[in-house]
Amino acid sequence: MTTGSLAWPTRAELRDMLGIAGPIVIVQVGLQLMGFTDVLMVGHISANALGGVALGNFYFFNIAIFGMGMLMALDPVVAQAIGADDHAAARRGIQRGVLLALGVSAVVSAACAVSGAAFQLLRQPPEAVPLATAFVRISIVGLPPFFIFIVLRQSLQAMLSVRPVLLAVLAGNAVNLAANWVLIFGHFGAPPMGIAGSAWSTVLARWVMLAILLYTGWPQLRPHLRGSWRAATAIGPLWRTVRLGAPIGFQWFFEAGAFAMATLMFGWLGTIPLAGHEVALSLASLTFMVPVGFSSAAAALVGQAIGRRDMPSARRHAAGAWVLGVGFMACSGVAMLVAPTPIARWFTGDPAVVLVAASLITIAGVFQVFDGTQAVAQGLARGTGDTTLPMVMHLCGFWVVGVPLAAYLGFRTALAGRGIWWGLTTGLIIAALLQAWRVQRRLRLDIDRVVVEHPTDLS
Repeated sequence: MTTGSLAWPTRAELRDMLGIAGPIVIVQVGLQLMGFTDVLMVGHISANALGGVALGNFYFFNIAIFGMGMLMALDPVVAQAIGADDHAAARRGIQRGVLLALGVSAVVSAACAVSGAAFQLLRQPPEAVPLATAFVRISIVGLPPFFIFIVLRQSLQAMLSVRPVLLAVLAGNAVNLAANWVLIFGHFGAPPMGIAGSAWSTVLARWVMLAILLYTGWPQLRPHLRGSWRAATAIGPLWRTVRLGAPIGFQWFFEAGAFAMATLMFGWLGTIPLAGHEVALSLASLTFMVPVGFSSAAAALVGQAIGRRDMPSARRHAAGAWVLGVGFMACSGVAMLVAPTPIARWFTGDPAVVLVAASLITIAGVFQVFDGTQAVAQGLARGTGDTTLPMVMHLCGFWVVGVPLAAYLGFRTALAGRGIWWGLTTGLIIAALLQAWRVQRRLRLDIDRVVVEHPTDLS
């Protein structure tokens, strides 16, 4: 096995990366903007409503996150198959993804149905529990389009066809914004529904996004979705796809679960600290979507390069993703450090919530570069088909170090909420450094294509 080193991308390759990553970044930001809009609009009702949305989003995404990550197995499978000009394998991979999305929807729906009992078990603020429970249960209606959209989005991105995804997300945001305004506050004769209106708006937007994605992306998707699905139901390849994607799901769960645990800790501190935490976390999550966009583009470009056995190109695409993704996060970190209070006031006018949020936004400014580093590293690892060791690294960074340190600093020192965030920041830094080390070592080698099908599976 030969080795090589990461090389600086050419101007043409940087332009290619920006041309592909730009729309994906807008897509990622657009997807996050839907939750951002919910928080922004509900935050003007009351601190209790903001806390309810925080808990509702916390539960929904931490139940759904494993399935979302598992479906990312399509990144190496489809991109590498297309790079190798093996469109039959790509078709079977996409079809398996849709089947897995339906299965994941059923499991997550069952978990969402018992959210009320879970909130009580976790001793969350009594005034926020009914609101959060309603938000989660309404969200069940939007689960099938949510997961199928992920499958088709990843498939189109692996084909480097991002315009249909961009159009779908833009339309979804427009629908979510308009429906929020009507249903939350009660315009055009609709009754004011508060948090429930926000949840229904998101459900409607998810169905609209799936419909538009199918319509605008049908020329690319039709060869993969029409015809016989018999081969896609073979148990062996389905199981191997799950085995490839499950570590990604666990990796995402470990990271999201760490911040979910922080949300629980803030719930124990009270409604005002919880609302301030939600504001800061929503902002950090929004900026995080930019390096995730570059990460997704890099996963597709690196995967295709591996499929056509062009490792020098894979290495240059990886370097370009580092430069652009981490560079953006450095700029966002400076903005958070310079103006935390004005940024917090975008979300809420409650002075107590602004005070808490501003103190946490400053900490978010410190970890931005590291957050960008690990985001890009995750996408590059997926593109190469490397899923197990990155999962272990996330477990060590976030749960061996980050969460225990957050609990200690938050409840055994005077730092309180800031201590919780400093603990998580320490874990994030460790995970980011480990992920960057792993990806750079792996990309120095010649990497074989990921194969989930054996000859006997197709007989």
